[in-house]
Amino acid sequence: MELFAQFIGLVSQFFDIVLHLDRFLPQLVAEYGSYIYVILFAIIFCETGLVVTPFLPGDSLLFVAGGVAAAGGMDITLLSTSLFVAAVLGDNLNYWIGRSLGHRVFKWEHSRFFNRAAFDKTHGYFEKHGGKTIIIARFMPIIRTFAPFVAGVAEMSYRRFLPLDILGGAIWIFSLTFAGYFLANIPFVKNNLMFFVVGIIVVSMLPVFIAWLGSRKAAAQQ
Repeated sequence: MELFAQFIGLVSQFFDIVLHLDRFLPQLVAEYGSYIYVILFAIIFCETGLVVTPFLPGDSLLFVAGGVAAAGGMDITLLSTSLFVAAVLGDNLNYWIGRSLGHRVFKWEHSRFFNRAAFDKTHGYFEKHGGKTIIIARFMPIIRTFAPFVAGVAEMSYRRFLPLDILGGAIWIFSLTFAGYFLANIPFVKNNLMFFVVGIIVVSMLPVFIAWLGSRKAAAQQ
């Protein structure tokens, strides 16, 4: 029982660090050194590349990572470039998974690991807004995890998907990491960092909320 309790404790600690990586990042940089680039690469790759991990940190992590780089903990060029590559590779993996599975995903009504409600919301948004969703979705938590998957399921042309995905990934990664690089260590921002992190999350969720209000209004008018 003691070993089991220790195992549960380690698992709990692991998920606490992963889900709140923005808080633990400076400590992890000091502890793991250059391996932190690999850790962050893996997180962004999984957050964008696997539909079962939309809970991983994204926007707030990029902002805080930029701030840690500005404080001397990481190289901002290497950080932003590696995370850009991770975001593009993750989306491409997600696209081809969706492309290979096709419409079989619509039969996953009671899957324990697949968030069907999030998929349906993303699919509806994708049907309405088309290719620009690939760019817009980069700034929308959860939606950005499902957008490339839905693009694959919908058999969006890869020649159209790839340049939009690269553009969206570049805007998302470089804007947030460099925003953190230039802003996160300003005394006012640094002393109120948690509020800024929460603000980033709230702002990034606004498009989802606005789309939800629009769907409610449209449904009420029918």
